[in-house]
Amino acid sequence: MEQAFWQERWQNDQLGFHLPFVHPILTRFVGGFDLPAGARVFLPLCGKTLDIGWLLDQGYRVVGAELSERAVSQLFAELGVEPQIEAWKGGRRYCHGALTVYQGDIFALEPADLDAVALVYDRAALVALPAAMRQAYVAQLRALSGDAPQLLISFEYDPQEMNGPPFPVLPDEIERLYRASHTLTELSRKDVIANQQRFREAGVTRFVEVAWRLTPTA
Repeated sequence: MEQAFWQERWQNDQLGFHLPFVHPILTRFVGGFDLPAGARVFLPLCGKTLDIGWLLDQGYRVVGAELSERAVSQLFAELGVEPQIEAWKGGRRYCHGALTVYQGDIFALEPADLDAVALVYDRAALVALPAAMRQAYVAQLRALSGDAPQLLISFEYDPQEMNGPPFPVLPDEIERLYRASHTLTELSRKDVIANQQRFREAGVTRFVEVAWRLTPTA
């Protein structure tokens, strides 16, 4: 999507994608990755998700990337901490303790900005991007994370009933995007249309949330 689209969503508080609770997929499955204490978890297009505070409470280091300055400011305010803010070539870097968030263009990030990534938690990034952008996003993610394992959340629904964002990303596309670097394991799938008011009102009959484990092949 155009950057202006997401900036406008945040500016107008159109935050239907923001959950008021820690995602149960994260709490259910992150332990299966056997991450050591202090491991670095990268959240692309992180918004102000409550998942970040939960990960910090578990003793992990967290690096996020987020376009919206408003989202990042609200994230730190809701965590109750005052970040150190400095410029980087893609925008501004916010840091406090074990949390760093790069506000700006994720495609301007370089591997040295993140250091070693133990896990990528893609809770809302791939599904936020139209098909034309996904290949470039996956290539950037691989460059940044060194083909780290991933916990990925995708959605499946009929785009003829409505099209996102969030967009449907089906298993064959995930396989095509990641088969060069990862093997895919489906961890769970659940129809969550009851929780998707905007999609229900548009006539969508089925909205399936799928959790994937992506394991590096190398």
